Amino acid sequence: MEIRYASSNKDAKSYDTKRLREEYLIQDLFTIDNIKLVYSHYDRIIVGGVYPVTKGLKLEGGKELGSSFFLERRELGVINVGGPGKMILDKVEYEINNKDAIYIGMGVEEIEFLSIDPKNPAKFYLNSAPAHHKYPTIKIGLEDARKVKLGSTKTSNKRTINQYIHPDVCQSCQLVMGMTMLEDGSTWNSMPCHTHDRRMEVYFYFDMDEDTRIFHLMGEPTETRHIVMKKDEAVISPSWSIHSGVGTASYTFIWGMVGENQIFTDMDHVSMEILR
Repeated sequence: MEIRYASSNKDAKSYDTKRLREEYLIQDLFTIDNIKLVYSHYDRIIVGGVYPVTKGLKLEGGKELGSSFFLERRELGVINVGGPGKMILDKVEYEINNKDAIYIGMGVEEIEFLSIDPKNPAKFYLNSAPAHHKYPTIKIGLEDARKVKLGSTKTSNKRTINQYIHPDVCQSCQLVMGMTMLEDGSTWNSMPCHTHDRRMEVYFYFDMDEDTRIFHLMGEPTETRHIVMKKDEAVISPSWSIHSGVGTASYTFIWGMVGENQIFTDMDHVSMEILR
């Protein structure tokens, strides 16, 4: 498990491109028959990718968590961005197909990821947060997600926000997670931008061509920076940072939030006048 320590907004102003990428960009999430996990000290979120091709892969605890199993004191959200797959949770099997999600509550001990077809393997993207209470495990299909339609073609940001792990869909301790799908011709996400000092956030970009790039914007509103991202990469957004982006072609992204509350609309909007 890779450890990322929190960085100050004052320090981040001086980072060059290499340092920005080292601190906030998460690459190589999906390597064959491997689990990659990144533990961020921003609200202690864990971001990961699981890519079972020829065998099942088990998620386990360890020294980094100080626990005997992964969800001893945590909750977990998983969305499959690959081929058909399944998860086995304490001997109960769940079929998790493309764009299906599952919320797994604290206390589940055995977690195994598998692909149904090795020629079209599943790719499980996950977010995990510390938990204080056990809530029921629930599978959430794309059709079950709460839909919020925003933006317009005029502003190149017409999109549907699919809220999977959200108080209106299922119970969780603090993790909120969903997927935003842009319509053809729309390239901007989360613009006009905002911050929410009460929650950090992680964006994961996918459903992209190999040569498509996302120019992800971050930083304080008056000190913006950008990180160029490609398919199947994630980026950590501190609570003091904006999180927005524009793509060279179509894309989809998953967002996950951890922090003080679960109120999706609790944000501090940023006026275009102060963006720099």
